[in-house]
Amino acid sequence: MMNLTEGTVAKILEQSDAMSVVLVQLAQGEFPAICYHRFTGTPQAGDRVVVNTTAMDLGLGSGGFHFVVYNQSRPFWGRQEGPGHIMKLRYTPWQFRVLSVEEEKSPHRQIMEEAASLEGMPVVVTLLHSHLTPAALALHWASQGQLRIVYIMTDGGALPLPFSRQVTELKEKRIIAATITAGHAFGGDLEAVNYFSALLAAKHALRADAAIIGMGPGHVGTNTPFGFSGLEQGQIVNAVAALDGKPVVAPRISFADPRPRHRGLSHHSQTILKTVVLTTAWVALPRLPQEQAQLVWQQIKKERLEDKFHFIEKDAAPLREVMGRYAFDLSSMGRSYDEDPAFFDAAWAAGLVAHDLHLAGHSK
Repeated sequence: MMNLTEGTVAKILEQSDAMSVVLVQLAQGEFPAICYHRFTGTPQAGDRVVVNTTAMDLGLGSGGFHFVVYNQSRPFWGRQEGPGHIMKLRYTPWQFRVLSVEEEKSPHRQIMEEAASLEGMPVVVTLLHSHLTPAALALHWASQGQLRIVYIMTDGGALPLPFSRQVTELKEKRIIAATITAGHAFGGDLEAVNYFSALLAAKHALRADAAIIGMGPGHVGTNTPFGFSGLEQGQIVNAVAALDGKPVVAPRISFADPRPRHRGLSHHSQTILKTVVLTTAWVALPRLPQEQAQLVWQQIKKERLEDKFHFIEKDAAPLREVMGRYAFDLSSMGRSYDEDPAFFDAAWAAGLVAHDLHLAGHSK
């Protein structure tokens, strides 16, 4: 069951075409809430709404927001028109249709009928959504803005792409050119049934030079070997390789996380690389202080990962300057870049490795 309560929209805090952030007056006080226009229409101050408070009641965060599920002041606000018959959020009260890139009425249908290979395109595969910005910045910086970068969001985390402020900023600042949402994720420039066709659409429909793929905000973990949503990273690496792409793994590395299992090369990354990935791939590492580097390499050698992967170290020193140039404030798990630089440097390194692979592929 979900926790539902009624309230009144006191104020519109932010508003875009896809969603609004509103301040809702509940019995317990005023709280920020997300309102997706696709489901509730565009809210106005004074509207009576029904709010889902489940995650916040459990202390899970969800970005610090409640979610509006129904606008009582606008109960029948419109009908969806246009082509498309692929359903997202299937068999739930919120199911809706989209025009998927693979469908007969898609303008990209013929391309998708013929697409079968990534033709060596480098693909950065992220484990957490907070890897996205440093990886994209690295590709953009190394190529001097010449690479066309496409981001694919899977359905392993948040499903609505508009929830990601990172994606909004990266597009506004022209770091990434376009987006695709795969599976039950939605709101991208293109929609795809799964991440195999999303990868092919990035290459052939959107003409990407490089892609970044991973879940949206909201990683799930259980402190068990395989009970975490980031496990999909390994499966996606397999998919990239199967489609003749060049998969680059952005590993989870931290020296600020208080949990021992995430110190150095996280147990999540170790499990993915040791067990889930069934092919060779490139694994990017940042250049670290000696003591930190020793720990990471001990973890790699202990699991004999060198026998399976190409580990490449990259200098992440330029990241701080590039962040400042584009006015990005990186954070993950509540920690800033200054508090946990290795985490973000690993994703930056992945972007640089992908750029190198792009250059190598075009120098033949």
